[in-house]
Amino acid sequence: MNNNKKLLLKLENAGYTVNDKSLVKGVSFEVKQGEIVTLIGPNGSGKSTTAKIALGIHKKIDGKVKKFTNKIGYVPQKISVDWTLPLRVIDFMILTENLTDDQINIALNLTGVEHLKNKNLSNLSGGEFQRVLISRAIAKQPNLLVLDEPVQGVDFKGEVALYELIKKISEKINCGILLISHDLHVVMSATDFVICLNGHVCCSGKPHIVAQNEKYKELFGDRASNVLSLYEHQHDHSHSQDGTINHKE
Repeated sequence: MNNNKKLLLKLENAGYTVNDKSLVKGVSFEVKQGEIVTLIGPNGSGKSTTAKIALGIHKKIDGKVKKFTNKIGYVPQKISVDWTLPLRVIDFMILTENLTDDQINIALNLTGVEHLKNKNLSNLSGGEFQRVLISRAIAKQPNLLVLDEPVQGVDFKGEVALYELIKKISEKINCGILLISHDLHVVMSATDFVICLNGHVCCSGKPHIVAQNEKYKELFGDRASNVLSLYEHQHDHSHSQDGTINHKE
């Protein structure tokens, strides 16, 4: 990682225990400005717990968390919405935040859903809703953005587009991103550094290094064997939101 970039977040041997059961332990990593750090691992591996440790949601933790910014955006893994309410996108954006029209428009434009501003949430596709959630999180131009499984309910083509959007956001607003995902998959093309969790750090490093690690292969089995070729496939070209392939020069 580039040591000249501003440090935003640092975990040192962090962990969290509930009723004498360790949910995650011994996690150390840092996130810097303009970088995307991805936590991967199977269900129950401690990814969301680690994100909540980083955000300060879990208080009684082991180890240390050091945050060097208070401007943090967050998209949780689960969000409760009463889909029977006639709630428009613009209403949702200001539900818990005081945002100006400019902040709303810039955020929705960056995520490609400005045209949905007056549409009811219940009429959005899975990918559109995830983009609105991300818009809400970036509206105040955070220095650090935490995204917990941001491609839920999205098909493969939509996943590719969302991960490329996340990379674009990192570059556009120059924020650091902590991204949580269930496996490397297409996320490899968008991330700078990977931490593989299974209650503790199994391995970490650049994505192509992690993809070759035996501990990663043990965790993900057959899925792991296709990741390197997919990684190279993603770097050969990019996909537009409509699925159009754009070959790189």
